[in-house]
Amino acid sequence: QVHLVESGGGSVQAGKSLTLSCETSGDTSSSRCFGWFRKAPGKGREAVAAIYTGHDSPHYADSVRGRFTISRDGAKNLLYLQMNSLKPEDTGMYYCASDFATWTAIQVLGVDPSFGYWGPGTQVTVFS
Repeated sequence: QVHLVESGGGSVQAGKSLTLSCETSGDTSSSRCFGWFRKAPGKGREAVAAIYTGHDSPHYADSVRGRFTISRDGAKNLLYLQMNSLKPEDTGMYYCASDFATWTAIQVLGVDPSFGYWGPGTQVTVFS
């Protein structure tokens, strides 16, 4: 089992940057993927960025590619999401997760929060 706790959320002006952190613990050595997801008011949960073990390049949603960067420090058991040039549409609850579905499956079938391990979330609000 894997435990995840997010931090770093807040309220920022559009155009600014914010970095989210996720502390992971438990059986992370066998985890095959880590990622960030978000849920905006009135919308479903969407995948933002993910790292899959054995894959060289992270995956990003089209809406954040070029602005967000996902990274992981395995030695410290930390997952990060660097968010630059934030937009009001980036507002939402941000969750880190592990051991979820493949990126292709997520794009086709959507996010299933009952699959994998999830943190409680951290709120990001971007105002114009």
